[in-house]
Amino acid sequence: MGIVAGLDSSAGFTHVVVCDTETGAVLREGYAPHPVEDRATEADPQVWLLSLGEAAAGGLLDDVEAIGVSAQQHGLVPLDAGGTPVRAALLGNDKRAQVAAADLVESLGGREAWAQAVGSVPTSPQPLAKLAWMARHEPANAARTATVMQPHDWLVWQLLGRPARSTTDRGAASGTGYWSAATGAYRPDLVERALGHQVALPEVLGPSDAAGTTPEGLLISAGTGETMAAAFGLGVGVGDAVVSLGASGSVMAVHHEALADPSGTITSFADATGMHLPVVHTSNAVRALRGTAELLGLEGGPAELSALALKSTPGASGLVLLPYLEGERTPWLPHTAGTLFGLRRESMKPEHLARAAFEGMLCSLADAMDVLRGRGVQVRRVFLLGAAAELPAVQAMAPMVFGTQVVVPQPAQYAALGAARQAAWALGVTQGTLAPHEPPAWQGAVAQILEPGEDAAAGGAARQQYAAARDQIHPTAFG
Repeated sequence: MGIVAGLDSSAGFTHVVVCDTETGAVLREGYAPHPVEDRATEADPQVWLLSLGEAAAGGLLDDVEAIGVSAQQHGLVPLDAGGTPVRAALLGNDKRAQVAAADLVESLGGREAWAQAVGSVPTSPQPLAKLAWMARHEPANAARTATVMQPHDWLVWQLLGRPARSTTDRGAASGTGYWSAATGAYRPDLVERALGHQVALPEVLGPSDAAGTTPEGLLISAGTGETMAAAFGLGVGVGDAVVSLGASGSVMAVHHEALADPSGTITSFADATGMHLPVVHTSNAVRALRGTAELLGLEGGPAELSALALKSTPGASGLVLLPYLEGERTPWLPHTAGTLFGLRRESMKPEHLARAAFEGMLCSLADAMDVLRGRGVQVRRVFLLGAAAELPAVQAMAPMVFGTQVVVPQPAQYAALGAARQAAWALGVTQGTLAPHEPPAWQGAVAQILEPGEDAAAGGAARQQYAAARDQIHPTAFG
């Protein structure tokens, strides 16, 4: 039996899991918060190291042979020629680059040109847009920038003792805005377009490659971004989709090829196994539930709204909520607003509005899923992630709306588990016990399985009702 560790450096904490290489069983864990303010848009990268040291204290890493690193995505760590940050790291939730992102889109000829170039359209979270923002607002820092890393790249580089070579992986690179999952290559011309000059970029490693060995002899695997690590930790494969229920929403699925989407609706990520993770985002998910709860004066928020919604029936007595409260990305309606459709005397009851909110959120995500299906992506089961996945109304309605088996994984540190699984893979390849294209067969997530059952027809009818309202109000939304 070997022992490996996976660390997940998220926006607010570091979590470390130590696992058995054969089974993936968690042997011990460590946790430490980052000493930064909530919702901070910048951070001194050193706080990530301090948090890592605290999480791994007390001999947590004793006997560990390899470590995998997962970290928050879309952060930018700009370094000078000596490897010192020229400023604090810009984090993924920083929205100051919105104008810079829009200008980049226009400069290359629009959304289709970007989708063809790198599989995604610039948005404010991406490192590319942050470089453009820095060039415009902090020209001195931009001029000093000689190397660009993301948080995961920087942490691996630090663990290895700051070697001359810096590395990343396909998953993390695919979120930068200047690396294409389809071609497997950087677009340094796009970096220059944003920043004004060329910079050094990390070498992109394969899924089972090792980044190197620490001065203490620990093997460090390639690492990856949080999204890719969580998918690997969950054990999703071809035929699986992952629906994330946050304030906004997303649907991603494992696919055998990168999807070039002329509209830019699909973001073409790479995963941590050599496959691809096409993702479709929605601007509104749980925020529609919170807004409806506030409208109805429910102090218990989505939980109380859930109980109320279950007093209604499928279709909410004809009431439809198009949950485009913050505009919408899928369909591309950035300047629209939400709509309550089908008001009749019999539908004007709190329980129907509550159910319409849940059905609207899930139908919107089903629309996003259909974008992937329309490009040949198989979806045979759906993993539901996020705190809202535990709500009884979500669990009752999701299988019928999605029309397929729904898996609600037990809460766990899946990104850290995915990082540990990657470490076990790299270690096995190094030792000759695993093949480079066959990751260790760890046990999948412990989960609740929900089937559509007899409610599938009612779910299909609710989706048809939703689609009819959507197409009447936004007839060109999906072409």
